[in-house]
Amino acid sequence: MTFSIRPQDITLLKEIHRFALSQKAKLYIVGGYLRDILSKRQKDNPDIDFCLSGESLRFGRKLASRIGAGFVVLDKEHGCCRLVKRIKDKIYTLDFADFRAATLKGDLLHRDFTINSLAIGLLEAVSNKDLSGLIIDPYHGRQDMQKKIIRVVNHKSFDEDPLRILRAFSLACIFGFKIDQGTLKLIKAKKNKLSVVSWERIRDELFKILHRPNAFGYLKDLDKLRILNLVMPEIEVMRGVNQGPYHHLDVFKHSLETVSQLEIIIQEYKDDRDVDNYLNAVISGQRQRRSLIKLGAFLHDIGKPGARRRKGNKTIFHGHERIGAEITKIIAKRLKLSNEELAALRKMVFWHLRPGYMGDSKILTARAKFRYFRDCAEEAASVLLLSLADQRSTRGPLTCRQSRLRHEEVVSGLIKEYFRKLKEKKMPRLVNGDELIRKFRLKPSPLFGKILSRLEELQATGRLKSKAQALEAARKIITKEARK
Repeated sequence: MTFSIRPQDITLLKEIHRFALSQKAKLYIVGGYLRDILSKRQKDNPDIDFCLSGESLRFGRKLASRIGAGFVVLDKEHGCCRLVKRIKDKIYTLDFADFRAATLKGDLLHRDFTINSLAIGLLEAVSNKDLSGLIIDPYHGRQDMQKKIIRVVNHKSFDEDPLRILRAFSLACIFGFKIDQGTLKLIKAKKNKLSVVSWERIRDELFKILHRPNAFGYLKDLDKLRILNLVMPEIEVMRGVNQGPYHHLDVFKHSLETVSQLEIIIQEYKDDRDVDNYLNAVISGQRQRRSLIKLGAFLHDIGKPGARRRKGNKTIFHGHERIGAEITKIIAKRLKLSNEELAALRKMVFWHLRPGYMGDSKILTARAKFRYFRDCAEEAASVLLLSLADQRSTRGPLTCRQSRLRHEEVVSGLIKEYFRKLKEKKMPRLVNGDELIRKFRLKPSPLFGKILSRLEELQATGRLKSKAQALEAARKIITKEARK
């Protein structure tokens, strides 16, 4: 099999090589870029790591000036810098680092995993169409790729960078690999070292897992080693909390199962362009809604232990969605999620019961649907998908097939309606704020918002069709409020 660099990458690499010659620098491409070539999984926006024997900061700064790239120092002590270069619709991230040992082989010994301990001279890379026999592989990374194994290069790997503990799982998830048993034992022994890693880096590895369609199994593996607890200690109280005869699992296992069911549901909707585009929407940074909704599914019942009460012979969890939303806020802030992500997660957790209530209603009114879409806003479809997964994860002896089918029918219909409404032109208001002031001599106050919101609901549900009707409805609202 031939392994080659894409033509669009070659142009940039040749330019870097020409500059390296002018500086009398010997460059090597190392790590993930070569791994991705060998696995035929090259990124649309490539990350390319280079190493050289010294003065990488000086080299990188001068190269950035030559090719018109952004430049930032990542680690002054260890001589590591990053260049970012946009070429048409692609963004190249180029990292340059000094050797971490006297030789290239010694440097590769300090890489995280064997599949990333590959190297090739830049000259050889740009001069040959087939890289197969030119790749330097002293620690058998290609062999481990064939075996589909994630293995540390050396036993000090996690001491050098504890984030590699999480990266082992994110790489395994991305490639569908298994983690070597010796590496798992080392992870178990070193996992507490994660406490010194920044939350931003932990978040990024966690979201690499959540982004993949097979995240559930790797989250389960993380839990077996109690690594999830280190990232989200709040989840520990969910273990062993039984939920009554409608459930077959305790709160923690149910939460994990909800992630599993959600991944199945996402797969079922893969050919639905509206849903797929919705899930692919970037909420913040490079993090998509499909990742965030899985985190929401995992956390949706985290408030249950705090809300658990006995009422006669029944266990109830009244208000757990409110408690859960507050706990979710704490976790989101620890993971340094954006305000947009925090708001979306809180809506998912806070409103996750609402579709079930609508499914239980004998008649689903236009008013109930309007209020649901209004309250959940842009996360309305997220909550619906989460609700489907939640329902499918509830298979206790008292669950009813008829109720389940009704729930699926209602939720599926609401998902379609949500995307249909997005494409509709919003109806203009029958009455605006200025007209309310003139007609009723109102002064600006919170009453304004209440009136306009109520009128919007009445109009959307077909109960108001003219300005005269809207003004009469406004008059009644004002009169009612004045009596309070």
